[in-house]
Order: sequence, then C-alpha cells, then structure tokens
Amino acid sequence: MEPFKIVNGLVAPMMSANIDTDVIMPKQFLKGIDRQGLDRGVFFDLRFKADGEPDNNFVLNKMGWKNASFLLVGPNFGCGSSREHAVWGLKQLGVRALIGSSFAGIFNDNCQRNGVLTIELDVSSISQLEAIAVDPQKNSLTIDLEQQRIISAASEIQFNIDELKRKMLLEGLDFIDYTLQYQNDIRSFEHQHLSDNPWLVC
Repeated sequence: MEPFKIVNGLVAPMMSANIDTDVIMPKQFLKGIDRQGLDRGVFFDLRFKADGEPDNNFVLNKMGWKNASFLLVGPNFGCGSSREHAVWGLKQLGVRALIGSSFAGIFNDNCQRNGVLTIELDVSSISQLEAIAVDPQKNSLTIDLEQQRIISAASEIQFNIDELKRKMLLEGLDFIDYTLQYQNDIRSFEHQHLSDNPWLVC
C-alpha cells in the first residue's frame, strides 16, 4: 500500500449523517471478480443523473472540489453493510483520508486495512473544518500523520489515532505485511512446537 505521511489536497464536505455503504458503493458494482473500475461506482446515484451524465449539483462534480483528497463527513459515516468495495472505490477515486466525528466500526476497520486514514474529531473541530471545506477558495488542507495534525491556512488541529493504525499507515502495511514482519519468529515457534510435539507431524 502507499504510505501515508504528509498529504496535501482539497477537502470536500459531505456532512449528512448516516451515509451508508449502499450509498458509497451501490450493489450493482459488487458483481466483478476484481477491484477494477470501482471508482466509477463511488456515490454513483449522487454523482450521476439517470442518463449517466454527471450531476453538477453533487459536490465532487463541482469545480472547487473535483479530485478532492479528503472528505469531511457527517456522523456514523460508512454504516450499513460491511462491503469492503466501498473503501476500495474511495481509494481508487483518490480519497486518502476521511475526517468526521464518528465512523461505523467495520467500515473504519476496512479503511485501515486498505490505507485510507480515518480521523475522528470533536464537534467543535469539525465545525472549524466545515467552514474551510465549504469555501472553494480556502479548502486546501495538509494532513501530517507523523505529527498527527491537520493544517489549513487558518488553523492547525491535532488529532489522536491508535498507534498500531498510525504505524501501519505510515509504513504502508496491510495486516498481511504487518504479520510477515514476524515470519522468522513464527517459523521458529513452528519448529520448536513440532519438535516438542512430534506426533503432530504427518
């Protein structure tokens, strides 16, 4: 995975509460046997009209927020089904981080496993960022994961993050990569365990 250290980009506001994974990635995009093309499915029913043309009223289709790297989201973002496709699609669309007051548990875990940073902030900090995100002249942010801060032209906000999650994102590790760091210890344990219990060997 691509490491997340210091990332600069635009932030787009999507402040509605309870945006679920069916909205993030509609069911018709779950049919493929690989992850290709999921960026088109992200917020499909919001981004596109019935005739397939982009809906210019949707924030990510507007000039000031196109190609946003960050989404400022409402509470309980990512609720609903556990479909990992929602995170895969967001990442393919170029979303590197989600900032909100709360995230659904499984969705939050899926973000970590796929290199998308989720930042939980208090309501006051969210309000500060919302004032920035809604203004296309000011909606540029820097997220510094190493120093755990969000920097804008007007403010700097510190955030807390689980240390294991932080380490994995900084180093671009998924759970398999993380486990493989200990492969020598695992092999040593296997060898010793089989040596102590030879009847386990077929």
